[in-house]
Formats: sequence, structure tokens, C-alpha cells
Amino acid sequence: MNKWDSLRQRAEALHLHGLLTHWEEVANADWVGQLVQWEEDGRTQRSLERRIKNAHLGRFKPLCDFDWQWPKRCDRGAVEALMTLDFLREASNIVLVGPNGVGKSMLAQNVAYQALLRGHTVLFASAGQLLGDMTALDSDSALRSRLRYYTAPDLLLIDEVGYLSYSNRHADLLFELVSRRYESKSTVITTNKPFAEWSEVFPNAACVVSLVDRLVHHAEIISIEGDSYRLKEATERAQQRTLKRKTKK
Repeated sequence: MNKWDSLRQRAEALHLHGLLTHWEEVANADWVGQLVQWEEDGRTQRSLERRIKNAHLGRFKPLCDFDWQWPKRCDRGAVEALMTLDFLREASNIVLVGPNGVGKSMLAQNVAYQALLRGHTVLFASAGQLLGDMTALDSDSALRSRLRYYTAPDLLLIDEVGYLSYSNRHADLLFELVSRRYESKSTVITTNKPFAEWSEVFPNAACVVSLVDRLVHHAEIISIEGDSYRLKEATERAQQRTLKRKTKK
């Protein structure tokens, strides 16, 4: 395929019908290649902006600001390997386990952002938001539609599983969602509870064992141990304010 045939294919992919109508007249003009490139770049940027908006990631610190020295245990190599997105190609899951404030959500958001930059669709939601959203629906058709919404993204991030307790219906809906994504799309979970304690998150739910089994069958589990980094930052800010007040006196 020569240069001009390739350029025409790119113009066709962009549906530049006006340009294609006059292709024989303008194909050899120097500006045609630049015009097609501008249109491709513009559409790529608009696609990224749209996917970022739809992902609902919220604000987060970049990975370069993560203090690797703070956690008592965190496999840096494993976390950085997530940024290659190999797990997405394999449709495997990621589970980040650790106490409150050690950076689980931040790490998950950075993985999600990397996926967005690579052209993937992403959705980020807290467990409470996601499960509350689905259980609030009062018709089967609305629920099916919402399940499709949460099943559709290439990468789904469910944040903060374990901070609240849920009913059997919540557990059943989460199991249904995980089953729909099983072996076809990747899910990232952040949780403050080891799987052995998920029966406390979904007390009396019969599907908990099956839910965990589906999640971990093709999953990498990364444990983070340590004290709350947010508490550390809050303590440091308080100390700085106290110091400033003393120096003003």
C-alpha cells in the first residue's frame, strides 16, 4: 500500500466525506496529510476527555507522589507492573487489601488513569455507591440496564469494600455483576478486609464463598500494611499550624 492509499484509508475511517469527494483533486496537496493528522489528534483528545469524564475517577495524587517508604509492607514491583496493563489483556482481576489510609484507592485510580490513556473505558465507584444504586431500582428492566452499565467498561474499580455491611440482596447483586465480568473483563477491588472476613461484610449471604471464588480465580492480590498516611499528613499539618502560631507571637 502506497502513502496516498494509506492516507485515503485514514480519511475514510474519519468519515471525511467532503474531502473524499474531491480526493482526486487534492490527494497530492501537501496540506491533506496534515489535515487528516489534525482530525485524528482532535478525535483522540476528545475521546480521552469523554472517557475521563465518564470514569468518575475524582481527584487523586499521581503515582510519583506515593511515599513508598511509609507502608510497612507494599510490593512496589507488583504495583508498578499493574501500570503495564497486562492484567487487562488477560481479563484478570486486581485486589488491593489493606487498612484505611494506606493508599489503596490512590493506586487503583492511577491504574485506571493509565488505562484511560491507553484507550480503555473505565468506571470508578465506591462499593456503597454501586450497590446502593442497584438496590434502589424498582423494576427488573431498570436493574438489567444498570447491570449492563456496570458490566460494560473494560475496567471496573469498586472501592472500599468492607467499610460497610450489606444485605443478602447487595451480595447477590455484586455476585451477579462479578459473574457477568468473569473471564471477559477486569475488575479492581480495594478492601480493608481479608477475604476470610467478607462474611462480616455480607452477613448470612449464601453467595459469599462463590463471590470470592469468582474474584480470585484470575486475580492478583496485593496486600499493603501500615498506618494511615492521611492521618500522618493531618498530624504534620497540625504541627505546622502550631509552629506558625508560635512564631507569630
